[in-house]
Amino acid sequence: MATIAVTENNFNEIADQQGIVLLDFWAAWCGPCRTFGPIFEKASAKHGDITFGKIDTEAERGLAAGFEITSIPTVMAIRDGIVVFAQPGALPEPALEDLIRQVRALDMEAIRKEISEDIESGQAEGPEDGSRP
Repeated sequence: MATIAVTENNFNEIADQQGIVLLDFWAAWCGPCRTFGPIFEKASAKHGDITFGKIDTEAERGLAAGFEITSIPTVMAIRDGIVVFAQPGALPEPALEDLIRQVRALDMEAIRKEISEDIESGQAEGPEDGSRP
């Protein structure tokens, strides 16, 4: 599957789907972004069951601000509508493959339970409707 352009208009539709979504926050002027881009594209061709999206931080400043992106590239993993990973920096191919393996292996029921308990105890904030920025 090829990568898709993610915008404020289609973000919720993409992020809320079941399964894994990997996002690459990038900009055309960013050297490390240009280095990471082909690695991200290669992984998208290899993992057809995962949605790979690219967010141009210059064009989509609202999304970048909403996720407090301060350094690019930043890779974010969303599984079943929950952000489970976000880290700035260009990942080498083996690290991206390891990230994919780890996201696939997550126990999402346990994560949902932990989030719910944290919200109930006041240790974490969460919007009542489950929406994101």
